[in-house]
Amino acid sequence: MRPSIILNVATIAGLASLPGALAWGAAGHEIVATIAQSHLDSKVLNSVCAILASDSSGIIDSTFVVDHPARSGVSADPPCYLATVATWADKIRMHARWSAPLHFINGVGDHPPDNCLFPGADGWGGPERANVLDAVQNVSTILTGFVSGSEDVIAGGAPELALEALKFLIHFVGDMHQPLHLCGRDRGGNSDKVTFDGRVTNLHSVWDNNLIAKALRQTPKNYSRPLPVPAVESSLRGAIYDPYVRRVVWEGIGVGKGHGRWESEVDSWLSCGSGPKSLVYGGQEQPAQEVLFAGKPKRPKGSGPPETSDTDTLCPYAWAAPIHALNCAIVWPAELDNPGSVAPLGGPRKDYLELDTAEYTGQIEKEWIIEKLLATAGVRLAGILNNIFLPQQLETCD
Repeated sequence: MRPSIILNVATIAGLASLPGALAWGAAGHEIVATIAQSHLDSKVLNSVCAILASDSSGIIDSTFVVDHPARSGVSADPPCYLATVATWADKIRMHARWSAPLHFINGVGDHPPDNCLFPGADGWGGPERANVLDAVQNVSTILTGFVSGSEDVIAGGAPELALEALKFLIHFVGDMHQPLHLCGRDRGGNSDKVTFDGRVTNLHSVWDNNLIAKALRQTPKNYSRPLPVPAVESSLRGAIYDPYVRRVVWEGIGVGKGHGRWESEVDSWLSCGSGPKSLVYGGQEQPAQEVLFAGKPKRPKGSGPPETSDTDTLCPYAWAAPIHALNCAIVWPAELDNPGSVAPLGGPRKDYLELDTAEYTGQIEKEWIIEKLLATAGVRLAGILNNIFLPQQLETCD
């Protein structure tokens, strides 16, 4: 991939040497994108797909596609599938290392399960605005500028800038709903070895991959059949996670049947509540390229989200705060801090803590925690895209 506008700007900002971590495995990101697509206005989907049609990177993910049978109630395939680019931001990281810190945010002093501080006692770690919450706001700002014909976006190379902003947005919204990507301890659990079903892994990978993989295996077989909901079925592409998506939207969100586990609260997922209402960047206009990932080596304590990330209608910090709290509530096992129970990553082999248990995984499954995180991410991604592109459609109809 040739150097992009975004790559050049962020490299200049001095982010290239920062370490990174992955969030949600590929299946998780694609599930989020699929749920989002099922909630998009049809005209918005057309606009989004028109941007993705210009993608010449060749990085399209079909790993999980096993079949694409005729689907009940679906007259034609959609113009594109958001899931095919949901992992693009992870795949470019080896040669776009500047983007690594944009996948997470760390509070300095955050230390679950003893305390969950968001921000930490000493503020946020890393360069200013180089985090997943500001990144969601920043790429949304670029897409809004593209839709409105902003001179800054046009001057920065509008089609290419919009394409990369869109692909980053699809990925980053998923990232911010993985609790350990909001955690300041031990690289979000990457440094803490555990076992799952007897296999050695780490806490972060359990939440990225193992819990989702187990949920896919346990999805009832009746969800292999199409739902009577064309908006959902037209978003599926024959992937191994299609039955799981059907179950989440049917039993969880309540799509198609009028009630679900979270039916009464889904509308609130897009609300910014009574939290901070600061205008992004203090209301100051900046060129789109500078807005994207403007970083500084250090920043004062207390600077950063929500002041830099949240607005009246898009509030990544307000959305992420209760997700971060899950790290103390359930994600981080207290047993990991028992002397002798685990060894440091790379240390001598010990009897690592097993997490595929009734006490740990069983509780997560019972409360549908993974399902709710993925569903919330999908609904919010759809809400962001509808909010950005629907005004353009309404103007066209006038």
